[in-house]
Amino acid sequence: MARKLDGKKVAILVADGFEQVEMTKPREALDEAGAQTKIVSLKPGKIQGMYHADKGDKFDVDLTVKDARPEQFDALMIPGGLFNPDALRMDQNALEFARHFFREHKPVAAICHGPQVLISADLVRGRKMTSWPAIQVDIRNAGARWVDEEVVVDNGLVSSRKPDDIPAFNRKMIEEFAEGRHAAAAAGKPDLFQTVSGGTRDSAASL
Repeated sequence: MARKLDGKKVAILVADGFEQVEMTKPREALDEAGAQTKIVSLKPGKIQGMYHADKGDKFDVDLTVKDARPEQFDALMIPGGLFNPDALRMDQNALEFARHFFREHKPVAAICHGPQVLISADLVRGRKMTSWPAIQVDIRNAGARWVDEEVVVDNGLVSSRKPDDIPAFNRKMIEEFAEGRHAAAAAGKPDLFQTVSGGTRDSAASL
């Protein structure tokens, strides 16, 4: 039986210091749904996962962001963690990699501190989204509307606050990744606002 994400290729943009469960659990859900997932990072070799302030496991990097070709991927997922987004947002190759998905109207999912990468790439302006509460001011200052909900879907951009939100995050991520490119936004159709189960869908901005 066909799975929702059969044939889809998903890039997981991540660096040392990521919150381990925010990468492994969404990756497991994507793999189970049929997606081909690849870890894209700043350097080859292995990257260090974290359990809050304690070191977790190390994971193999599939592609460096410098060598990865974003056009080969259908969607992007960005985990959180205290150190991971700081490393990514300082790297212009990582920021440009993320920008590709927005330019091409491809779905993107970011959890916890992950949206900091999108802030530095100037990709959240006009969006409705959520994140780890401590960075809500950063998101608002970057021009987005921050809300305190377990998952928010804004025209292909999925965001959640913390590890407890992962089940809702995974459900909406898989739905949006299965939907693919958001052609309605690309065509410049009127803004839409509607509520969906388990979160809010807001199409006020184009992907």
